[in-house]
Amino acid sequence: MTDTDLAAGFSQDPELFIEVHDRYFGMIYRYVAGRLGTQVAEDVASETFLVAFDRRAMFDVARGDLRAWLFGIATNLVAGHRRKEARHYRALSRLDQPVATEGHEGRVVASMASRLLSPALGKALARLSTGERHVLLLVALAELDYAEVAAALGISTGTVGSRLHRARKKLTPILAREAIDE
Repeated sequence: MTDTDLAAGFSQDPELFIEVHDRYFGMIYRYVAGRLGTQVAEDVASETFLVAFDRRAMFDVARGDLRAWLFGIATNLVAGHRRKEARHYRALSRLDQPVATEGHEGRVVASMASRLLSPALGKALARLSTGERHVLLLVALAELDYAEVAAALGISTGTVGSRLHRARKKLTPILAREAIDE
């Protein structure tokens, strides 16, 4: 069953929403875990699907696809945690080694954080504007394209491009310094 078929039917048959959950929960979870950590990822990912289920009658296929819609909801929920997120990146930037975490998902995220979030990069991510951080992480962690990011955040693709450009411009000197230090 395609996403379009699901979207066309889940407002009348709520049972079809189980397929949406099964298809996209893992992607949403990984994205949220990359943004907020594994401790709250399951809660926020689950809340994403609760919000989507409650708003399923308002989903408009013409505005975008299910994947982008779900990532938009998740990003809005993450925005509610943005102060915590900024503190998370500041804390990571102070650590020489990431804190060991429990469970398989925790180890995967910790491993990725140790590779991706050097202290300097953690500080830089904390300094990005919320919009720049949302765009950058939707592209980097969720692997959405410009159109999907635009649909997820309710902004134009031009805005996606400019925010991503500004974020990259801010991060490039830090990444260059990290490469020299290695």
